[in-house]
Amino acid sequence: MATAVKQDSILFTFDVRPLKMTDKAFYDFCQSNKDFRFEMNRKGELIIIPPTSIETSNRNSEINYQLRGWTKKDKTGKCLESDGMFILPSGAKRAPDASWMLKERFYALSVEDREERFAPVCPDFVIELRSKSDNLRKLQNKMREYIENGARLGWLIDPYEKRVHVYRGDKTVEVFNNPKTVSGEDVLQGFELNLTEIW
Repeated sequence: MATAVKQDSILFTFDVRPLKMTDKAFYDFCQSNKDFRFEMNRKGELIIIPPTSIETSNRNSEINYQLRGWTKKDKTGKCLESDGMFILPSGAKRAPDASWMLKERFYALSVEDREERFAPVCPDFVIELRSKSDNLRKLQNKMREYIENGARLGWLIDPYEKRVHVYRGDKTVEVFNNPKTVSGEDVLQGFELNLTEIW
């Protein structure tokens, strides 16, 4: 099925049927189209990720800065920013806004999986930051997908509602309204994200 999008008198048509694409073919497709950012859901539907506003970029930079600073002190894992693509066990290809993996799991991947293709693994911890144009329900589905594929903790940060949706490995979800901080709990022990820098 084709879908048409009209933008300033320019009509773009996209075929939204699931694509029969191997992991390598998806990697090659992304490398051949470096001006765009893509993800793919478990059904094989291609998702085009639009650029964000500079305010969202600023918030995401702050999130990654805080997570990176803690990771360097803690030394038990690796911090990854929004360009890192993961191939989840379900077959979905996702790039969270920020993520973290235990060092042992990171180095258990082959050099090729770390440097020459997308890593076939789900991170231990993921963050998705809602932008103005993001559909909240789609982000919630994405967070559940991470948990179902092995993430032990995830945060969906919504700066417009000033809420943090915390997703845990036991499938529980808790929503915090206008918190000053949010805890990494037993997954990132000792990490607290200062949300006053995000709101």
